[in-house]
Amino acid sequence: MLRSMYSGVSGMRGFQTKLDVIGNNVANVNTIGFKAGRVMFKDILSQTVSGVTAPVDGVTGGINAKQVGLGVTVGSIDVIHTPGSDMTTNVPTDLRIDGDGFFAVRATEEQETPYLTRAGDFRLDANRQLVNGDGGFLLSTDGEPIVLDEAVTAFSISQNGSIIAINADGSSEDTNIRIAIVKVVNPGGLQKIGGNLYRLTPNANPEGEFEYLEANNAEAGTGAIIAGHLEMSNVDLTSEFTEMIVAQRGFQSNSRIITTSDEILQEVVNLKR
Repeated sequence: MLRSMYSGVSGMRGFQTKLDVIGNNVANVNTIGFKAGRVMFKDILSQTVSGVTAPVDGVTGGINAKQVGLGVTVGSIDVIHTPGSDMTTNVPTDLRIDGDGFFAVRATEEQETPYLTRAGDFRLDANRQLVNGDGGFLLSTDGEPIVLDEAVTAFSISQNGSIIAINADGSSEDTNIRIAIVKVVNPGGLQKIGGNLYRLTPNANPEGEFEYLEANNAEAGTGAIIAGHLEMSNVDLTSEFTEMIVAQRGFQSNSRIITTSDEILQEVVNLKR
């Protein structure tokens, strides 16, 4: 069989993956806290037809190797953790991280390692706990779910994550509860698990370790928490549609390689009649 046919097949598979990633990006263009993905390709091992010949001074020159490439494969599927655009909601429990870091969310009380998220659409449940849309607990710097006292009638959240309560008598006080921020060395190493959540991996932080940090901390490098705002998706539709055209043409070109290879094989078969 012709090598070109298998090269074309590998190209179609690669561009199919690229189209899958682009489709997911476009589908999540309005998903809060979503980070776009991208596909990077790399060539497959080349077949060496003839090796290298070293030059001999004053006698012969060097000869380069002759190699035939065997196609392409997906090198990586990266998650681009650039900031998304800001959306003002004026909802006190809507939070946006202006800088680095992730909110820590625990699905159950027994869960030891929290999930991470950039989606800040939190709300108070019937037990006065701050939770996300799926009921996951937003954690404080103590690593515990945030629960407001019954005497609190209203509250505000400062940029360092402090919850300032307004009591029934109209007085305000610091509850000493601070929303935690988790810093990640390599955000691209986080694993998406759906629901706008990420799971820590050994390639995100060394040995998967983490620490509950205070927001807006210059020494720790954590971003400020902006209340009443949400971070939207960082998907750029102009870029995505441009990449979609490139992927479509690449897919078509590789299918043409397969068609041409098939026609050549048909001619070989017809040599004996």
